[in-house]
Amino acid sequence: MTTTVLVVDDEPKLRRLVRDYLEREGFTVLEADDGRRALALATGAHPDLVILDLGLPDMPGEEVARLLRKTSDVPLVMLTARAAESDRVMGLRLGADDYVVKPFSPRELVARVEAILRRARGGHSGTAAPASYGYGRLRIDPERREVWAAEQHVELTRTEFDLLAALASRPGRAWTRLELVTRVQGYDFEGYERTIDVHVKNLRRKLGDTSPFRLVTTVPGVGYKLGVDRDA
Repeated sequence: MTTTVLVVDDEPKLRRLVRDYLEREGFTVLEADDGRRALALATGAHPDLVILDLGLPDMPGEEVARLLRKTSDVPLVMLTARAAESDRVMGLRLGADDYVVKPFSPRELVARVEAILRRARGGHSGTAAPASYGYGRLRIDPERREVWAAEQHVELTRTEFDLLAALASRPGRAWTRLELVTRVQGYDFEGYERTIDVHVKNLRRKLGDTSPFRLVTTVPGVGYKLGVDRDA
């Protein structure tokens, strides 16, 4: 069975470039040059991953992402010329699995696509996950990819879930950002370890994880760990 990637961008040359590199690696590629066609293809063709440019002619790419996330958890990579941290935060909050700034290396983009798909299929671990496990007021079901905090079901993106599962696999262990991005994203391209900060911020917000007794705690000069939950 082939893997299908939907590439959404209004620049024909860029779509062609991305398509060529993806097809060399055996992917089937669908193309859309605006948001409406992208949503139609995403609904009708059920691609395995979507690469979405934010600068579309008919509607903002952010709106396409919102509408897509209402009906699908398909892996999503955002493309944009905007490199500000606030833009990355917004994209990740909308449920993007990755955020790529133009200009970019097509080979790196393909590597990220492959890593995200491996992770989506559970291919980054060679050991079987436990049926479920708990830590204080937190409960995680790896097989169903579900999380509960204080008996309330929490909706997480694919990346947020994988980040939490990584931290919970070794409670109390301090993880560096580089270790986490490699474990969660499947690659360690320079500079992208800081995206972990955005995912942690989103994760804390969704878990209702506030001071002084945070589950996900910051380790100064290192990264993060799953800390002591004094509400347990």
